[in-house]
Amino acid sequence: MTSDRTLLVITGPTAVGKTDYTISLAEQLGAPIISADSRQMFRELKIGTAAPTEAELARVKHYFVGNLSIHDYYNVSMFEQQVLELLETLFLSHPVVIMTGGSPQYIDAVCNGIDELPDPEPGIRQYVNNLFKTNGIDALRAQLALLDPDYYERVNHNDHKRMIRAVEVSLQMKKPYSQCLHQTKKERHFKIEKYYLNRPRDVLFERINRRVDAMMEQGLLEGARQLLPYRDLNALNTVGYKELFDYFDGKCSLEQAVEDIKTHTRRYAKRQLTWFKRDYIEKMMQD
Repeated sequence: MTSDRTLLVITGPTAVGKTDYTISLAEQLGAPIISADSRQMFRELKIGTAAPTEAELARVKHYFVGNLSIHDYYNVSMFEQQVLELLETLFLSHPVVIMTGGSPQYIDAVCNGIDELPDPEPGIRQYVNNLFKTNGIDALRAQLALLDPDYYERVNHNDHKRMIRAVEVSLQMKKPYSQCLHQTKKERHFKIEKYYLNRPRDVLFERINRRVDAMMEQGLLEGARQLLPYRDLNALNTVGYKELFDYFDGKCSLEQAVEDIKTHTRRYAKRQLTWFKRDYIEKMMQD
């Protein structure tokens, strides 16, 4: 990290302790922080995404935290472009910039670039869309697991848009979607060092459970109730909100909804770890 223009990537599973660690590191290095969390960008979701608090934001300059509304259109390609433009400015006064977050696709976009993949033939697109509309998300998951087991292990199993795209490309290209990614890595004019934070599995899961309880104490239930009219927005296809929407619909008790949040968050953490272990240096955390 002594060379000029270094992007230091600190990632890891949800609840591992990225915020505390990166803020302390940023203070030591005099480095700003770029958030690569696809949900902490939405200012209406502060509690459910464990976004940095106002006190934490005051300690170190952060970018891409609370900068969007759930009503704003945004995608990973826009993130890639905006971060690269921002880095050109930040590197003028900071030899090291930290990027942290738990959204692998957003981190990969900045480090490797977005793959330009073909649009599927109309027949393929119609087949996949009909599969989802007629048979539901379970059928979509099963199709993806068959076509691309590797990507199936990494993708959010509730993100039907990403799964539809993966199935479409797999059928169009006649090979797994994951094998079509990063075929031509884009050149970056800065050094990249990538680390992921980890903890023993039982410790990580206990931290997840405690954080969900803390979110409920901080007002997650009421926050979700206020967002109920906008539940169909893509930003609200998010663990912590979907489960409470089921409670509001009378599909489960509040206790069950909270337990579901914990279960789904633990599963998401497992998928994150599967992704990070391929390309990052592990740093085990200790309390």
